[in-house]
Amino acid sequence: MIKKNIPNLITAANLFTGAVGVYFASQFDFKSVAICIVLAAFFDFLDGLVARLLKVHSEIGKQLDSLADMVTFGFLPSYILFQLLQMNDAGILSFAAFLIAVFSAFRLAKFNIDTRQSEEFIGLPTPANALFIGFLFFLGDMEMVNFLFTIPALLIIVVVFSLLLVAELPMIALKFKNFNFKENIFRYLTIIMAIILISIFQFSAIPVVILLYILLSMLKFTLFSRN
Repeated sequence: MIKKNIPNLITAANLFTGAVGVYFASQFDFKSVAICIVLAAFFDFLDGLVARLLKVHSEIGKQLDSLADMVTFGFLPSYILFQLLQMNDAGILSFAAFLIAVFSAFRLAKFNIDTRQSEEFIGLPTPANALFIGFLFFLGDMEMVNFLFTIPALLIIVVVFSLLLVAELPMIALKFKNFNFKENIFRYLTIIMAIILISIFQFSAIPVVILLYILLSMLKFTLFSRN
């Protein structure tokens, strides 16, 4: 019984961390929010890995995972954008940020019943979306991207990323069946570019890494659809 519930306990840690992140977002402590998202993403990866290693899979674990992701990678990023819009005195427009939560729910529900997503994702994964939004704050010190924190730019982010969550767009999944370079070239490119950018620009690079991930996925889809 204990062995069977180990992955569920890790999933619960994801949920707990996301809930704590909501608190920090309410205090406008976006650095702590970003840490919570990274920890939650780690737990989200770890629960599946542990379930496979222990060979324990359950329907309740699958549902719990989606519920945890809805809080951590659905509601939390939408609340971050809501707070950023509130800081800009966006008024009633601030509530548009919760579209991220709505589309995240559709994304997670779709993932649970879509058999096509065993080797690649269809639509932007909610953890990638949360990492992009959660680390926007770290771009605040860069004058060239200050426009991202204006009301129009934040609303564009809401609309674009809401649509990306449910788009019929194949996205790279970092799941290796083998380590053949040719078969995994886009996975390797994603990882290598992420390591280089983060090592140079640290946390400020994470939103850029997510954008590159989206562009590489679109490039892969375009190249393979032509063949």
